Amino acid sequence: MISILSAFWMFVILFGLIGAMRGWAKELLVVFSVVLALFLIYVLETYTHYMIPFREVLASVENLPADATFESMPAAIQEELRTQFWSRATIIFILSFFGYQTPRLAVIRDKARRERIQDVLLGAVMGLVSGFFIMGTLWWYMAAAHYPFGPEILAPQPGTPMGEAAINILKYFPPVFASNQIGLFFAVVVAFMFVLVVFI
Repeated sequence: MISILSAFWMFVILFGLIGAMRGWAKELLVVFSVVLALFLIYVLETYTHYMIPFREVLASVENLPADATFESMPAAIQEELRTQFWSRATIIFILSFFGYQTPRLAVIRDKARRERIQDVLLGAVMGLVSGFFIMGTLWWYMAAAHYPFGPEILAPQPGTPMGEAAINILKYFPPVFASNQIGLFFAVVVAFMFVLVVFI
């Protein structure tokens, strides 16, 4: 069995290799697509009536004991948490997919041919960032749903070195910053300004 933290870093490294092959510009658009997905999830969960059941479920989950596992929760709450996870994950998957379907950026591609090594290195770095955004966001949403995929995917065990490291890294994932309304709006504005200035 592999720890969830090790699997996470393996996926991030894989995204870094993909980024090295694709180039930094395309990987930057993937990061922006995740920012847009986080914004869309925030708007849907905050301002639409569709998400009212999810808010009620989250309120009921908060009243459960801190050490409550997914299996110990009532079946209705389990189903709602699964639905919430898949709703969020679907938005991340769709927008990340379209982020990877970027058009050929001719101006940047021509410059990259002259600066191939820098493009590969920057692409790898941006690939690592996009992997951290995508996989970190999915992991955070899975943790928010109390790991609904047992026994295949289990929650990190507190008190063990790997478990504590996995629990601590959750504080640094994008949804934590997306919960701050001003920070999220600022990230969306910066992303669109960057697209307008650099890519158009």
